Amino acid sequence: MNVGSNHRSSDATTIPSNPNVGLRAGVAIVLLCILFGANAVAIKVAYEGFGVFSAAVIRFSLAAMTIALWAFLGGRSFRLADGQWKPLLVYSILFTAQLSLFYVGLSRTYASRGTLLINMLPFLILVLAHFFIPGDRITRRKLIGLILGFGGVVCVFSGKEVLSGDIRIGDGMVFLATCIWAGNAVYIKRVISTFNPFHIVFYSMLFSLPFFLVGACWFDETAVKAFSVRALAALFYQTFVTASFGFIAWNSLLKTYGAVTLHSFVFIMPLVGLVLSGLLLNEPLSPNLWLALICIVAGILVVHFRPAEELPAFPLRRHM
Repeated sequence: MNVGSNHRSSDATTIPSNPNVGLRAGVAIVLLCILFGANAVAIKVAYEGFGVFSAAVIRFSLAAMTIALWAFLGGRSFRLADGQWKPLLVYSILFTAQLSLFYVGLSRTYASRGTLLINMLPFLILVLAHFFIPGDRITRRKLIGLILGFGGVVCVFSGKEVLSGDIRIGDGMVFLATCIWAGNAVYIKRVISTFNPFHIVFYSMLFSLPFFLVGACWFDETAVKAFSVRALAALFYQTFVTASFGFIAWNSLLKTYGAVTLHSFVFIMPLVGLVLSGLLLNEPLSPNLWLALICIVAGILVVHFRPAEELPAFPLRRHM
């Protein structure tokens, strides 16, 4: 598939490429990042009462029904065009693989570490988007900002904690899930102009449910470990706040502002995840985490400083 070399392809006009973000949109993106930043902690809390895949089945079953009801009451069509099935199937396969790896990996590592590994997502998306999305260029400014943000992750891991092999395996699974997520984000950016965000969210959930159900029967020792109001509340949060409202809102903003712009804000997520990991899961907040905060904030400021004109960081040809 050729997406152009040093010129934009003909479909570039239908795919927004990082327009300026106004105050209202900026606040909405920040709030969504806060909600998503708390999600890893909510997942870990839910594991106190539910099996890994059992929680996923409950979460996405209820979320799919909620989204379907919202779509029905709003008069939205459930019908897909003939040419939309194939790209949606590709997206759903990657979506299922991404979440399966993330859930299992997070069950083996700390919520703080899982959240921070996801913080590599903007850098991976930026590199992939440069090659595969016309108009989403790696500029010197963005490169510096994202390196600063990634430096925050390095600061977090600069501690001398003794980590078990199981945690290392969990870290690797979460990182692999992040790589798949980055590829999926770039892929859907190229086709999202032909889709209703509701279709993307709803049908990917439906596709993933049978696989999560198989995972629950095969891997979970028990669906419900012990009844816990805390675990139930965490599952409620994942179902109705992030899986229902959050995914619809994020994909709607993605369609307007582009993958690179939105994912520049995700440096907020590790901060939220770290703070809540300390408050709710009693994970220590060491001094290197505050240094990480400085790097992350600096990265956000650099990324969103917009000069009148900027040049690509490297004169690379975008092709595959």
